[in-house]
Amino acid sequence: MGDNSGSAAARSLSVMGCTIPEKLQLHVAMLALQFGYAGFHVVSRAALNMGISKIVFPVYRNILALLLLLPFAYFLEKKERPPISLSFLVQFFLLAVVGITANQGFYLLGLDHTSPTFASAIQNSVPAITFLMAAILRIEQVRLNRKDGIGKVAGTLFCVAGASVITLYKGPTIYSPTPPLQGTNNGYDIVSPMLGSPSLGDAKGKNWTLGCIFLIGHCLSWSAWLVLQAPVLKKYPARLSVTSYQCFFGVIQFLVIAGFVERDSQAWLIHSGGELFSVFYAGIVASGIAFAVQIWCIDRGGPVFVAVYQPVQTLVVAIMASVALGEEFYLGGIIGAVLIITGLYLVLWGKSEERKFAMQKTAIQSPADHGSNRTPVLPKSTLAQPLIPQSTENV
Repeated sequence: MGDNSGSAAARSLSVMGCTIPEKLQLHVAMLALQFGYAGFHVVSRAALNMGISKIVFPVYRNILALLLLLPFAYFLEKKERPPISLSFLVQFFLLAVVGITANQGFYLLGLDHTSPTFASAIQNSVPAITFLMAAILRIEQVRLNRKDGIGKVAGTLFCVAGASVITLYKGPTIYSPTPPLQGTNNGYDIVSPMLGSPSLGDAKGKNWTLGCIFLIGHCLSWSAWLVLQAPVLKKYPARLSVTSYQCFFGVIQFLVIAGFVERDSQAWLIHSGGELFSVFYAGIVASGIAFAVQIWCIDRGGPVFVAVYQPVQTLVVAIMASVALGEEFYLGGIIGAVLIITGLYLVLWGKSEERKFAMQKTAIQSPADHGSNRTPVLPKSTLAQPLIPQSTENV
């Protein structure tokens, strides 16, 4: 793990007389983060089942996230926040289109047609898609004559294969928490669990294939946001302020869409305590708190450490969704999830090997440092570039 001030294990936190090593703090924080995100998948699905509008939900979510982040962005980033300009505002607006409006919109549309477990499983492909986009834009270097390059390419192919399996093949029911009944269950087709219908739809108009396509659009938007955000943060390094601006523009964009799509004034009312809880959970836990925890974990533990915990979320979501929503597990989704998680770890392994190679090369090119205890200084990890090097130079 990256560390600029001594061993991470050496730093500790004292709570009620007990010393907690920072390494343990990081593991606990990451587990809590995955449970928080897993809960968001289940809570969002429950909100959709209760009939909450897919436009109103993200509006309220981003308003709450903005209210939570704005004070911290204003007071904590006073010194590092550059003056705002029209150019920056345009860039923040475009980032909001990709990272908030398209990202969250596709997610809710996909989740409405599929399930929390598969939404979480497909999200494991984001690091590989991010790598692919960065390679196309020549931000990420690909060297097929080295094992790290082969690992990253192979991981990307595994993720694409996994997403394709989830989208095109639903398969038989592997596990059902309750005996299946003739008809529908939680909006999913269980009359013909084998891939007998091209649409994979059910009587309620759900379409598994369409939902997976929406979720792939969600992952593409998320990856594009990670890549496009990088050059903006180099010129405007105040992360909380950038995120606050994006939340603001995201709210505006969803409101404009709502003006054309959501004409029913009743859709803006919260009709139950469950809907209210879902909105607050999404805005405060899944957006505000999760963002802050993730920044700290990436800064202290490094991007690879944070990314390897992503599959934990899929497992937690599967358990939560089965208990809370009676979700069934399908063969196609399980095969696809295994392929995606395998691809994720191949990409992360490739990045880790690339990092080691860069350290060795830096050490060889700096003979003057051999007699000292200095170690090569690596680019600082950022939330914006969890799998992309800060520099575009060849390593």
